[in-house]
Amino acid sequence: MRTTYRMRPGRFLGVPAAGVMLLGVAAVLWGVGVPDAAVAVFGVLGGLVVLAGLWILARPPVLLRLGSDDVQVRGLRTAWTDITAVGRTGTTQGQAIVLRTKQEEHSVLIPVQWLAPARLDKLEAELRERLNKANGYTIWDGTAAETADPAE
Repeated sequence: MRTTYRMRPGRFLGVPAAGVMLLGVAAVLWGVGVPDAAVAVFGVLGGLVVLAGLWILARPPVLLRLGSDDVQVRGLRTAWTDITAVGRTGTTQGQAIVLRTKQEEHSVLIPVQWLAPARLDKLEAELRERLNKANGYTIWDGTAAETADPAE
């Protein structure tokens, strides 16, 4: 089963805003009396940028995909068996979830600010759950295991 986490849509509000600015430039050029060809170029370009921005807001880019065998972060695939720990770390860009691998220089960072805040806790829990499953760990319930041959 694959789970997909997308980037926070608010990160891309600047794209349709840039399109609206281009449409404003087209309106100003039209008002000043610039030839229709130049107005049309800015108008079409502005319209396309607004549409692209709305598309991105409706369907933000994929940040990571969690599969049963691997995790894919921004296109980089890492097998669960290569991941040794999941945690948080501070970076120059703020908090990040770090997937530590067997080779420390290949650890993967997932910036917290790129995710919707409501999805953060769910992601951390799912990362730990899948890592435990990949390594055969189970959550300890606080009881001792039953042994077939009790000690005397």
